[in-house]
Amino acid sequence: MRTSVDILLTHGYFLVEDEHEKRIMKPYAPLGILYISAYLKSKNFSVDVYDTTFRSKAEFREYVDHQRPAAIGIYTNLMTKLNVLEMIRFCKSKNCIVIVGGPEPAYYAEHFLRYGADVVVIGEGEQTLESLLPALNTYGVHRLHEVQGIVFLDESGGIVETNPRPFLADIDQLPFPDRDAIDMAKYVNTWKSHHGRGSVSVITARGCPYTCKWCSHGVFGFTHRRRSPANVVDEIEMIISKHHPEMLWIADDVFTINHRWLQSFAAEMNRRNLKIPFECITRADRLDNEVLTTLANLGCFRIWYGSESGSQKILDAMSRGVSVEEIQKMCHLAQRHGIEVGLFVMLGYEGETIRDIEETIAHLKKTNADVFLTTVAYPIRGTAYQKSIDADIVTDIPWERRTERELKIKGRYSDRFYWYAQRRITNEVRFHQLLHQGSSSILRMAGAYAKANLARLGMQLTKHRDSL
Repeated sequence: MRTSVDILLTHGYFLVEDEHEKRIMKPYAPLGILYISAYLKSKNFSVDVYDTTFRSKAEFREYVDHQRPAAIGIYTNLMTKLNVLEMIRFCKSKNCIVIVGGPEPAYYAEHFLRYGADVVVIGEGEQTLESLLPALNTYGVHRLHEVQGIVFLDESGGIVETNPRPFLADIDQLPFPDRDAIDMAKYVNTWKSHHGRGSVSVITARGCPYTCKWCSHGVFGFTHRRRSPANVVDEIEMIISKHHPEMLWIADDVFTINHRWLQSFAAEMNRRNLKIPFECITRADRLDNEVLTTLANLGCFRIWYGSESGSQKILDAMSRGVSVEEIQKMCHLAQRHGIEVGLFVMLGYEGETIRDIEETIAHLKKTNADVFLTTVAYPIRGTAYQKSIDADIVTDIPWERRTERELKIKGRYSDRFYWYAQRRITNEVRFHQLLHQGSSSILRMAGAYAKANLARLGMQLTKHRDSL
């Protein structure tokens, strides 16, 4: 049975089949496809949304097999790429037109097309799909030259990349995400049952103007476009009344980038007598005492910083545009305002030595971060970091079976070294915190101390550089 919908929108995040994600259990609604759904519906398109988060791959295949939508749009990022490739092959076996978008296809358009996708959307999807869907009906999948912002194969199998589509200047024009298309209660209840508070995500802006070398700008470029305070508060007010979360996740890349906007937003929240706990991401150089006072009054309970390293040499190599001292200062100031500090830490960046890692450990001790997350740098295609080390990137795994996380980099310490490094950081900082908190648990302190020292030894034994 082929349905009459113009497009089925979906994504490749299958929480129930991902053991790592099941341990974390912090899912959020797929706002990207929900924005597109709401926009297309406002333009009188018929849209179906299949949210894979709480479903299995088998259920997705069964749904597509039964519904047989003419066109399927799949949001794709690095995390979901391998799942999406499976979905593409299955959807093509059912004679569906497959459109892919998101940050991952932007720099691998030909790979996705050769694998079976019919169209790759580059950049924002709302207006592109508004033009693309009628063109597909009129011209088919090989003659889409007039549609801006896409890549496709022409009738001879050649790659065609059309002119870029301008970004939507006024994002207040976009309707709120189509949360009615999915089971929002499932998201809120999952958060509540696993973490004590139901949570809903919201974005107040698109894009990031900063030029950190490892960060992908595949969808929004280096733009920064912000919704009006009233528009954002309208959505928050609706979320609170309709979905009843106990907290929000403000998913902007840099929430406090515009101080004047933040003060206007706070005034609008106060005018409507709205206050709800939330966490957000920002930069240390976009904080000061006034901003932190405003955030605390609004209900902000945790700020995440892209700290990345405690070595100024590495921060400068990344073009982070911030100092280690600024990060430490703003962490302490936030905590004085009663706001928790979360830090993202990246190991393995080009030029990093054991001394730089030890500076990162010292940095984490000084900040007294409430929580921190570590990762090992990987070269995302299209970034300045990837381009700078491209000659040293090695892999023997075919594109369709790996992500950038599996790429090897000549001259870097071994994978085992970074396994030990992450454990050393975690346990050495934990021991420091327990010691300075006056913990009465000798066993916990002794355990952290022993694990840190074993990891330090492991680093020494595995610190050879990969020649590959």
